[in-house]
Amino acid sequence: MTPRKRTTPRRRSRRGGRPPQNEAARLTQELINAGYTKKQVADIIGRDSSLVSQFFTKNKGAAFIDALRAVVQEVQAGAASRIDELKRIAAPSITPRTRRPRPGETKPRKAAVRKKDVVETPGHSSMARAAKQHIASGASRLRPVIERTAAVGGNIAFTVRAKKSAFLIDSGRRDDSPGLRRGVVQRKDGTEERAYGKSLGAGQGPGGFDAREWKDRVDAAGGDVAAAVKNWLIETGRLRPDAVLTHLEIRGWKTTD
Repeated sequence: MTPRKRTTPRRRSRRGGRPPQNEAARLTQELINAGYTKKQVADIIGRDSSLVSQFFTKNKGAAFIDALRAVVQEVQAGAASRIDELKRIAAPSITPRTRRPRPGETKPRKAAVRKKDVVETPGHSSMARAAKQHIASGASRLRPVIERTAAVGGNIAFTVRAKKSAFLIDSGRRDDSPGLRRGVVQRKDGTEERAYGKSLGAGQGPGGFDAREWKDRVDAAGGDVAAAVKNWLIETGRLRPDAVLTHLEIRGWKTTD
C-alpha cells in the first residue's frame, strides 16, 4: 500500500496586502501630516486617544467622519489651527453617545465616555484616578494632586473600590462616611465604591480632608498614595487588612472665601 502523502495547510494569499484605511483613519492621518498628534485629534473630537488609535487598528471612527472632514478642510484652508478653534468646528457634527432607555424611561441615557486619568481645572482643582495595576506599582499619578493641594492649603476627598466583603462597616451608615448615601456604588463584579471626604450636607461646610495632613501620610508611606489611603481605612476600622483596592480616585480643591 502506498503511504498517503502528508499535506500542509495552504497559506493564505497576501496579494491584497494591508486593508485600506477607513475614512476616519485617512482624515486623522491628514491631521497628523499637518503636525497634530493623535492625542490632539482626540481632544478635538472630545474622546480618548485610544479611540483614535482604533481608527487605524479596528476600523472604528465612522461617527466622526463629518467632524474630522470639517476640521481637515479648515486646517488645509488655513482658516483655523488652534485646538480650541478646531473643537468648536468639530462639535456640531458630533452626536453625543446614548444608551437604550431603561424600563420605565422615555429618553435614552447619555453614555459614559472614557476620559483622562488626570484632570486639572483652572485654579486649584485637580483629580487623578488609578486602577489595580497602577495601584500595585505605587499609584504615582495620584501623588501630585495631594502635593499641589497641600501647597495651597486645600482639601482632598477620595473614592475607593474594593470587594464588598472587604469593608467592615455596612454601606449607608454614617459611621463610615457622612456622604456615603449619595456616593456608594455597587458593581456587578462584587466590588463596591465608597466616597470619603464629600460634603457633609447643606449648611454643614464643604467637607474634605486637610491636604497637608494627607501629604504627611503619603510621605510616611514612601510616596504611595494607595498605601496611605488603605492604612487610613484599616486604622479607622473601615477595611480588612488583607483587602485589595481595585480603583482609587483622589480629588483636590481649594475652597474659595
